[in-house]
Amino acid sequence: MTSASRTRPLADAGTYVVLVAAALLTLAPFALSVLTSLKAPVQFASTSPLSLPNPVTVENYLTLFDGSRVDFGSALGLTAAMVVVVLAGQLVFSIMAAYAFARLEFPGRDLLFWVYLATLMVPPVVTVVPLYLMMVQLGLRNTFSGLVLPYLLGSPYAVFLLREFFRGIPSELTDAARIDGAGTWRTLLHIVVPLSRPVIATLAIITVVTHANNFLWPLIITSGDELQVLTTATASLQGRFNANWTLVTAATTVAMLPLMAVFLAFSRRIVDSIQITGFR
Repeated sequence: MTSASRTRPLADAGTYVVLVAAALLTLAPFALSVLTSLKAPVQFASTSPLSLPNPVTVENYLTLFDGSRVDFGSALGLTAAMVVVVLAGQLVFSIMAAYAFARLEFPGRDLLFWVYLATLMVPPVVTVVPLYLMMVQLGLRNTFSGLVLPYLLGSPYAVFLLREFFRGIPSELTDAARIDGAGTWRTLLHIVVPLSRPVIATLAIITVVTHANNFLWPLIITSGDELQVLTTATASLQGRFNANWTLVTAATTVAMLPLMAVFLAFSRRIVDSIQITGFR
């Protein structure tokens, strides 16, 4: 046995130790949130935060959804509706724009794309005030339309991601479709989109996570309890109930579950996307 073959198992073991440590470090806050949400406020105040729930209680979750102290169910439904609408708009308009930038020829195409992409360098917080003034002028403050409209028509990152993937699709496939009589829309819907399912799934997850966790814009554009999303509803719990952390962690746990479900549902597509784009 050579020295290289002897050191290989040690190197692999060291790699796994580092990966396990990183996984534990990443998962520890989520585990602590779940454990805290299963405690009564008295136990949380009188024992170590790392202690196990004794006894286990679901009272915090019942409080969230009974409607007597906080309307968390409405916040969950509003967040789901907001994410679905934004996701549909992001995918539809980003796919169309990316296909135009990748495959269609028109004057100033590349210049327009790079100018559009350059807006990524502008911090989102800079655009909050102009967007707010626009929504107020349109009469959309404290409305569902005002909540979703700024994010409905695609984003520079989404267009860039899809454009680069579309450019990697062999042109022979689209040329063959055109020879067979397919127009632009049919080529996009029947050739390009089916071949791009991995990257579209990746973009879908990024969009869902980003807008489900969006806090600043919902906080600014809405007021009162009628249009609270999960992030603003969770933040309001800290002051409304004098920092009842067991209730707050129950809210954060509920907010995490849909995102985890989406990730697990599309995880295979994400792996496919990494394989395709990483080794092109």
